[in-house]
Parts: sequence; C-alpha cells; structure tokens
Amino acid sequence: MRIERDEKGDAQGAVCRMCPAAVPATGRGRPALYCSRSCQAKACRRRKQPPVPAAEQPTAGAPSHRRRQIAEALWRIAAERGLHAASLREVAAEAGVSLRAVQYHFTSKHRLLVDALRMLHAENERIARSRIRFDATDPRALLRAVLDEFLPVDAQRTTALRVFAAYYARSLTDPALAKVFLPDEQPLERLVAQLISAAQTEGRTAPGLDPWREADLLVSGAVGLGNDVLHGRRALDEVRRTLDYHLDKIFAGDPRTGR
Repeated sequence: MRIERDEKGDAQGAVCRMCPAAVPATGRGRPALYCSRSCQAKACRRRKQPPVPAAEQPTAGAPSHRRRQIAEALWRIAAERGLHAASLREVAAEAGVSLRAVQYHFTSKHRLLVDALRMLHAENERIARSRIRFDATDPRALLRAVLDEFLPVDAQRTTALRVFAAYYARSLTDPALAKVFLPDEQPLERLVAQLISAAQTEGRTAPGLDPWREADLLVSGAVGLGNDVLHGRRALDEVRRTLDYHLDKIFAGDPRTGR
C-alpha cells in the first residue's frame, strides 16, 4: 500500500494498488489495499498471469528469439493443418510458450499472421540469396536457379510453399494480409524480367521477346506447377522439364550455349 504525502511530509491517505484512487478508511483491522472490488479482482487476475520476463522482450531491429520461435510455430501449424487451426492457444502450445507471451509479442491473431508472413518472406529471401550462385556469364542457369525457389525441391521449400498456400486462401478475404502476401511492386516478376532483359541486351535470347510477359508466364507457371507437385498431381522432374522447355525457347539461338 502506498501513502501519499504533502509537501510537509504528512500522510494524506492510502492509494489503491491498481489505480490512483484513494482507499477508504476501514477503521480497525488490516488496512484496505484496493479502492473497490473491481480493482481487487483485476489484481487477482494479474497474479494468475505472470508478466513476460524482461529477457524475452523484443529489441529494436531484427525479430527477437521469442518472436521468431512463435512465428515458426505458426508456420508449422499452417503447413500441416492450415491457418484456420492456428489459434493463439494452438500457436502457444506448438511454440512451448504461454498464451500471455504470444499476446505480448503480437497483441492479436491478425498481427501474428501479418508479422509471421513478413518474417517468412525475409527468411526465404535470405536463404535464396545464400543458395543461388550469381553468374552473369550464364543467365539461363541463373534464371533456372531462381525458378527452383518456387518448387518443393527440399524440406525447407516444401514447408514454405505449404505455408504460402495457406496464406493465399486467407488473403482472398483479408485485404491487409493480401498487401503483404502479394505486394504491388511484384518483386519476383521484376527480378525475372530483369534477368531476361539483360540477356536480351547481350543478344542471348530469341528475337522479339517481351521480358515482362515472359516473366509473368514463368513465375505464374512455376508457382502453379509447384503447387501441383505439393498436391501430388505432377512429379518434380516433370515440372522441371516443362520449365526447361520454356527456358530453351527464351534462350533459343544463344551462341554461347549452342542452343
């Protein structure tokens, strides 16, 4: 119990532990700690939900370890059961943290969905950059490596594509999520178009190509074919042969490859 004092140091009365209201005098017995039954109930609920330890609080810049842990739990649930199964309680259980911790770091399920999607985009870009070997002398091979990022060729890419598939369905009815899921600037299509345009400038592509049209076809084709592999409708080798067929048409007559 806090005691407010005036400038002379005289006690002015007790103050409620939950709010700045004065606590009424009780006469004999133990002094009251709260101004009302409502504040007493709030204090009881707070004791049952201990605060998140200070070590777990997010820091400026990159996502904290705890935020990353929670986001990864969401990814696993989305990949295995879909986003509809990713309640805050389910995510907390999967991450091995308290529900209070999830609410502290993300405040709401929608905030968790949006932030976890941003983190997944950043993670995929980081891994792709480490995986793709940039070789300006072989634009076809470089473009082929970029397209492989849309295919479930390993466990990491399979999980990521399953999570993106779950987000796609949700983004159809959630405009805020859609802005993160499908950004207006179309970075993937832009990258593919730039690679084709650079090869075209060097005279290494078939004549008369429109790099943006080709990029749209390649990206949408790779994404759609990759989803077919996830569903088991097509084999991965078959999809790769289809993409190679289109790349051969784009780079037809390249004097440096003999195609």
